[in-house]
Amino acid sequence: MLDTIYDKTDKGREEIASRKFGLSVKTRSLLLLIDGKTPANDLLAKLSSVGLDISRFDELIEGDFIGPKAVPEPEAQPALATSTPQAESNSATTESASAFREGMSDADRFQAVYRFYNESIKANLGFRGFTLQLKVEKAADMSDFEQLRIPFLKAVMKVCDRDTARKLRDRLDPLLYLGDIHLDSFIEVKKNAAE
Repeated sequence: MLDTIYDKTDKGREEIASRKFGLSVKTRSLLLLIDGKTPANDLLAKLSSVGLDISRFDELIEGDFIGPKAVPEPEAQPALATSTPQAESNSATTESASAFREGMSDADRFQAVYRFYNESIKANLGFRGFTLQLKVEKAADMSDFEQLRIPFLKAVMKVCDRDTARKLRDRLDPLLYLGDIHLDSFIEVKKNAAE
């Protein structure tokens, strides 16, 4: 069990969004940290000093808040690899992402955007992205993810830099079906609307 990678279930995401099931503060904190990438033993090693132990994992598993992460099908791996490399041009990135999306169901696309936001927020924003992370957990459909696009890119620009925001935008837009809409155009629209 300890070398297993766990991810949130729909019930776990609902608890994060609404606190509907009334988990204790520590157990809910552990649920927030379950990311579908880190093995249980690594999380427990990091969190043992704050009183989180195996019993908290058991509580989340028994309550169906988390479950073992499903292993992706072998043919899905090469397609994913073609959609994420940093390309020299935006059109090359968009073309590879379009090829990747064509075989995706709506549920697969939702999961791909969900994973993109989770990984990008943790890698680029860290704790500063906590509020955005909660919004990702509350997202019910693709339109919720589209509404997170601008706040996410602005936060990355503020914490990192414009180039990092552009690279992330070029990976996110094809998943959201926005094509060649650029961050610069949104910022101009926002500036004009504010005046």
